[in-house]
Amino acid sequence: MPAADFNMHEIHWLMDMFNTVDVGLVVLDKQYCVCIWNGFMENHSGLLPSAVKDKDIFDLFPSIDEPWFRKKTESAFVLKNRSFTIWEQKPYIFRFKNYRPITGKADHMYQNATFLPLTSTTGEVTHICIIIYDVTDEAVNKLELEAANNQLEVISRTDELTKLPNRRFIEESLAKELKRLERSAGNGTLLILDVDYFKKINDTYGHSAGDKALRHVASVLRSTLRESDMVGRYGGEEFIISLFDTDVDGAKIFAERLRQKIEDTEIVVDGKNITMTISIGMAQYHSNYSQYEQWVKAADAALYEAKQGGRNQVVIAGAC
Repeated sequence: MPAADFNMHEIHWLMDMFNTVDVGLVVLDKQYCVCIWNGFMENHSGLLPSAVKDKDIFDLFPSIDEPWFRKKTESAFVLKNRSFTIWEQKPYIFRFKNYRPITGKADHMYQNATFLPLTSTTGEVTHICIIIYDVTDEAVNKLELEAANNQLEVISRTDELTKLPNRRFIEESLAKELKRLERSAGNGTLLILDVDYFKKINDTYGHSAGDKALRHVASVLRSTLRESDMVGRYGGEEFIISLFDTDVDGAKIFAERLRQKIEDTEIVVDGKNITMTISIGMAQYHSNYSQYEQWVKAADAALYEAKQGGRNQVVIAGAC
């Protein structure tokens, strides 16, 4: 085969590969005008090479983050260095629809990209080549795995019946809160509440009534607390509350309001109206507490006193 014919074949093969390779290839000049636009880019953008030739890339794709894009390409133009970006940093450069059936949950193509400096015969970088990789499958799989792990973490620290944080999460949070109070010498008050005569509700109306009573208390707690406060089910019919930046006087006002709110409401089970009351023990943070268990013990002792004193009342723990 003559050399000229062989060179023509090489060019043909290169052009064929250029247009069929499963990555996007875009060449831009220093004014960010399109010089090269391969088949991948045509197929996913719906724009022919002739339609984008010599056009400003930012006019063609307004969704491109222009300040970020210019900064990213600067190392190629100025420093003659390659640069890279991955979908975790920037989900995509060109917003293309996702047509892959396996990852149909994604509404756009996730992309990794490489920025290559292209030099002239004089060694000057006159253009850059951007290689676009479709990594939608990888991205969606990772995002789904992360979502599943997050859901498992939420389940592991949530009480199934009341949907409040469970004892494990409460104890972890109290340990952190105690350290915060030690550092800041701030205020904080811990409350433990117990549903009065809960066994009687179960024995009289059935366990479904008991479950409904606990869910009702949880609902009242959620609607009464501030976002900064912590509440959870501590076990059985006991709930625990940590009031952030609240001294014992402010906590007493809150506790009485909560106690009254529970007493004034009722649940309906099989057409029967059931009322209930709660007893609350509370303890203000004290610097003597080196472990959160001491704080819990103080509030629990006050709760015991409230139960022994006739229930449906609030008792404050004595001085440490």
